[in-house]
Amino acid sequence: MDKLLKLDYIESKINTLIAIIMRSKIYQQAEYYELAFNFVNIRKQINLFEKFIKIHSRIKVMSVLDIACGPALQLREFARRGYKSFGIDLSKEMLKYLQMKAAKENIKVEITKAGMHNFSLPEKTDFAYILMGSIAYIKNNNEFISHLKSVASCLNSGGLYLIENLAMTWASPNFWKQQKWSMTKDRIKINATYQLKPVDELNQTIEQIIKLEINDSGKKILLEDKDDLKLIFPQEFKTVVEFTDDFEFLGFFERWSAKKLKKASADNIILLRKK
Repeated sequence: MDKLLKLDYIESKINTLIAIIMRSKIYQQAEYYELAFNFVNIRKQINLFEKFIKIHSRIKVMSVLDIACGPALQLREFARRGYKSFGIDLSKEMLKYLQMKAAKENIKVEITKAGMHNFSLPEKTDFAYILMGSIAYIKNNNEFISHLKSVASCLNSGGLYLIENLAMTWASPNFWKQQKWSMTKDRIKINATYQLKPVDELNQTIEQIIKLEINDSGKKILLEDKDDLKLIFPQEFKTVVEFTDDFEFLGFFERWSAKKLKKASADNIILLRKK
């Protein structure tokens, strides 16, 4: 009996270790990540970005910067349209995958391995953006200030910085509701689960939980990530932008149109313009 208990204990420890190893792996699995989150009409999205540029940019846009680019579906579309395209990401796996996809699609993308709050480029760009609420990975306002300074250093005067999906609807029950969806391509099927949970109200932190159940040609894989994110409240956002004094705040906009928001929405875009 003691031996059985010992074996159970060892098995439990092994399972715990496996669970720890499997965490924080989703972003390293670029092909699965791209499929799981490829539910946006990319051409339509870039058409809207070009509309924002036409209305609000004070310079001709020839080059673009994708911050926390990941597999960079949007950046690849910009490259297909003839823009000089730069991508920044901290994940070497994502950048390697992006290079592979760019070569396969016969487009050119220049990459830089760097974090969101401290980066630079060899040359300035005309338009920058960060998508999918990735701005929430910034841990505190000092990092946010550093982030804005980094973006400003990479952006020509008069160019836009577009930020997608600031987490501003935290007061709604739907914000905390678990989301599920499925994506299928060729041999791969992914069932995805996404949920946010409150952590620390004083520091405005929440936990993001992403789970991918993958069937790849019959091989079953379970990936789970848990990350702490920071809520940046809308008025706090504006205050930090004013404090850094590098950008004009142009407003909160609808995610699928160039119209300004009349009330808080989970689908949103913020526009800043480099002074």
